[in-house]
Amino acid sequence: MAPQGDLARVRPVRNVILILLDSLNRHMLGCYGAHEFATPQIDRLAARSVRFDRHYVGSLPCMPARHDILCGALDFLWRPWGSVEIWEDAITAHLRAAGVTSQLITDHPHLFETGGENYHVDFTAWDYQRGHEGDAWKTRPDPSWAGAPSFGRGHMPYDNSRGWFRGEADFPGPRTLAAGARWIEDNAGCHDRFFLMIDEFDPHEPFDTPEPYASLYDPDWEGPHLIWPPYAVDGVARGVLTARDGAQIRACYGGKLTMIDAWLGRLLDALDAKALWDDTLVILCTDHGHYLGERDIWGKPGAPLYEPMARIPLMMAGPGLAPGACDALTTSVDLFATLAELFDVASVRQSTHGVSLLPLLRGETDAVRDHVLAGVWGREVQLITKAWKYVRAPIAANAPLAVYSNRWSTMPTHVLSRQDEMPLPDHRARLDRMPGSPTPVLKQIWQAGDRVPFWAARRFSGPALFDLEADPDEGTNLVGTDLEADAAATLARALAKIDAPPTQFERLGLTPATA
Repeated sequence: MAPQGDLARVRPVRNVILILLDSLNRHMLGCYGAHEFATPQIDRLAARSVRFDRHYVGSLPCMPARHDILCGALDFLWRPWGSVEIWEDAITAHLRAAGVTSQLITDHPHLFETGGENYHVDFTAWDYQRGHEGDAWKTRPDPSWAGAPSFGRGHMPYDNSRGWFRGEADFPGPRTLAAGARWIEDNAGCHDRFFLMIDEFDPHEPFDTPEPYASLYDPDWEGPHLIWPPYAVDGVARGVLTARDGAQIRACYGGKLTMIDAWLGRLLDALDAKALWDDTLVILCTDHGHYLGERDIWGKPGAPLYEPMARIPLMMAGPGLAPGACDALTTSVDLFATLAELFDVASVRQSTHGVSLLPLLRGETDAVRDHVLAGVWGREVQLITKAWKYVRAPIAANAPLAVYSNRWSTMPTHVLSRQDEMPLPDHRARLDRMPGSPTPVLKQIWQAGDRVPFWAARRFSGPALFDLEADPDEGTNLVGTDLEADAAATLARALAKIDAPPTQFERLGLTPATA
């Protein structure tokens, strides 16, 4: 059942604090029944929250997920990765127009590099804590940092930054959450309404922490800690890493999770001190999970979205909300819709795909949607219901592939050339439209044999269908049974409902007519 509470008070909530912890594995949190790593502060927040038990990703990975949350529109069916497009507005643009103060505090490098460079611009103010992963912060390393095995990544900007962190408080994650606590201390009571987004890149790799966290879960490890996970399918089976290496990588993730959990506690202390629970909705979420050996998958490689990656944590605490569990199916774009209702945003320019979660919180309904669409551009498309998950892989040569964008960019890999990351449009490019928008958009179609964005140039394992109720570990593939035809037809209807590009139907071997 949906949680019950005096949710007449949720509608006039004055403020929202949204805390996004990147790559936060639901199945490793105490509040979701895990015991492998210590997460007492996340559990502390969960104890006063509505915990969503069937919350799923939409678009992946990092920036597409943030586009889902901040713009409310699924990204992965139209482009691989990118900034806010000219035909759409982030929720913060509407808050600015309404006079709501908004603040971004983050250490997420992708927000300040090509492909993510304008998500921050409509915040009233933003604070970027430097030095995480791919952040080009320093031009030379401090000689005190000896580096760490990287499983083929080569030199990363983090190698220049790491030696400048002298103690735990100097690491980007602790600095970010400490900055969030200071903002609350300095600003609580000073604004009529506010939206604070703390976009914390931990526990994303590198899984680098000082002691005691570095050795907390693998005290017998000798040598440099394995802070950079490989991105690999069948990693141990193919010899990319050993089982012992895998245990160390997983332990390093756990150390970072426990470290960032401790610093989250300081933020919660600031909320307590300023009594913000009386008028503020606090949301904890993530963008996606991170494979750490489940099914011998590591990192975020080209692979189907199994539960460890796709099923993610979400919790909300606020005035009048009775703590408990919500079993309704939800996804990332629903956060945009929830924020829009809370802040009285009546209409937006772009077509959106989310539904507000406030009816669930008010106890008015037990469900707001019957399916979730999820995926990575150019990869499998997942249709998820409460009962089953259908993974539709491309047929033949994974073609045609289309990108719709007026901001031609993608994730900087620090490894590939820009042309390998995102080939430029060619003579086949045409102007088209996004659903619901009159703004012309550049559309590029690639055919079989073309150089394509690197996201799509990976192997596929074929379609899959899992009964999530009888087989939550997704061990039995039901493709080929009578259930598959129904699943494929449901997927076709779901794609047609949101006006997905015709190329998606073609590459997946579906037709809108089956809808």
